[in-house]
Order: sequence, then C-alpha cells, then structure tokens
Amino acid sequence: MLEHGGKLNHYIKKYGIAHQHWLDLSTGINPNGWPIPALPESVWTRLPEQDDDLLNSAAVYYGNPSLIALPGSQAAIQYLPQLRGPCRVKVIAPCYAEHAYSWQKAGHDVQAIAHEDIDAVLQDTDVLIIINPTNPSGRQYSKEQLLKWHQQLQQGDGWLVIDEAFIDTTPEKSLSSLPVMPGLLILRSIGKFFGLAGCRVGFLIAEKTILDKVEEHLGPWPIATASRYICTQALKDRQWQQCTIEQLQNQSQRLAQLLSIYNLSPTGGTDLFQWVTHPAASVIHQHLAKQAVLTRLFSSPASLRFGLPANEQQWQRLEKALQSLREVL
Repeated sequence: MLEHGGKLNHYIKKYGIAHQHWLDLSTGINPNGWPIPALPESVWTRLPEQDDDLLNSAAVYYGNPSLIALPGSQAAIQYLPQLRGPCRVKVIAPCYAEHAYSWQKAGHDVQAIAHEDIDAVLQDTDVLIIINPTNPSGRQYSKEQLLKWHQQLQQGDGWLVIDEAFIDTTPEKSLSSLPVMPGLLILRSIGKFFGLAGCRVGFLIAEKTILDKVEEHLGPWPIATASRYICTQALKDRQWQQCTIEQLQNQSQRLAQLLSIYNLSPTGGTDLFQWVTHPAASVIHQHLAKQAVLTRLFSSPASLRFGLPANEQQWQRLEKALQSLREVL
C-alpha cells in the first residue's frame, strides 16, 4: 500500500506533540468546509436508500446525469484498471500516485511521462490519465486540448481518464457537463472543495456500460446514509459554493504571497494548495514539523505542498514558522 499525506498521528508520535497543537497543512482539503447541520436520527438507523436525492443533486451540480456515486473517487481509481485487458497506460508525473499504482497492480504497462511528451507518445497509448488541475503541480489543461487527445485515443478504442478532484473552483474548465462520449471517464470528489473528506464520497461520469460494471463491483450500500445525506445538502447549497470559490481563490493568492516573502515562491498550485520545489524540501519539512506545522513532502522532485490555514491564528502560526526557516536555510 502506498504512503499518503494526512498521516497526522504518525507525526504526533514521532515528535511527541499533542494533536491539538498541530497545524496540519498537508492534505490540500478546504479547511473551512461545508457546515454540517444537525443530522436526523434516521441517518444512523436506516440502511442507505439508493433512490434518494444524492444522484439528482450531483447531476445538477456536475451538469451530467450519466454518473454514479462512489465511496470516494479512490474506488474508481482502484477498479477501472480491471475493466481493460493488458494495455499501455501513460500517467503524467508528478501526480497522485494511486493512479499509476492501480494500473500497474492490474498488470498493465504503465509509463510516467512529462506533460511535454504527451503528443509524442499518444500513438503508443491506450489509456491516458490526466489530473486537471494536477496534484501537486497545479498544471491546468484546456478543454480543447483534452478533447483533442480524447479524439486521438478513440481512434484506437482508447480511454482518457480525467481526475477533476481539484477543479471545483474553476467549473468552466471541467469536462463534466459535456455529453457523455465513449472512452471519456471523469472522476469528481466531494472531499477537497467541500472539505468533506471524511464522508468518503466521489462520482464517476462515463458511459452507462462502464457505470454499470463499476456499480456491480461496488455492491449494495457502498456509501453510508449519513454521507449521502450530508453530500446531497452540500451539492444543493449554491450560495455557499459561490462564496467559497471566491474565498479559496483569495486565500490561495495570500498563501503564495506569504511563501514568496520567505524565499519559497510556489512552483505551481491550485486554489486549495501551493506547491514549492526546493532542494532542501526535506530539511524544511522536518524543521516545520518540529514546530507542529505539517506539510506534504515529495521526494521526486524534492518539494512541499502547503494547504490553506483555516483562520487568522493559523496564518500567524504559519508565518512565525516560516520566519524561523532563516535559521536553517
């Protein structure tokens, strides 16, 4: 099993610092997520109803009725490779490692490539996996470019798999609302923008034949009743969504400016995180962790991902920790 960020308990034990003292910026999740109201007692006493309003709410939000709900988009990442025989898969690097890992585990020929090499290798590709915007680099792809690659892949019955986990603040760049096309598979997540990672809910938008196979694999009740109820309400809350888009965009710009002041100018990022490549990334990560500020460390390339602080007190803590970096850099 791959290592992931968000392992706060590991660092609590490693540094002997109690949970309440940590500023966890490692996850890239909205720290001020959708406000969960009091829940009806029935969400704990009844099995999930598959014909509730979750799919209808998601269809309106994503602009597409051809979708299914997943126990996190991770469920589709793990199962989609089993729907094709051994084939040639290209994954843009660096990116969320579970994509390559899942296809490799299923016996496919997986190659990590640079963004600049896509056109050169596409004729030798059966499945192209794009994260838009990319985690952790924040690279964004235009609709026109993605559809061009999809058209080329379709000439050989290929797939374009697009993970749009971080696209909610720029919905105009999403392909989710386009009519369903053969070989176009889109993953969406509730966890990042809505800040509801603990609900473990995501969606797959694709042709019905693919949706049916994934749904059969998931079996009955893959998503808890409470998660279905919460996510349905969040997807309907247009006022919160619009306000949050603006807030996240402003906060991300503030984070980029703060990091730049302390010679950590971001290499890239999204409205939910900033990504800094730095030869001393490991040293910086450790120094911040000793002050109970947790970032996400990457080894290839050596880099750090900084999520957004939740409030002014956390912003001040981060700035104080960044100031202390002058002692080690």
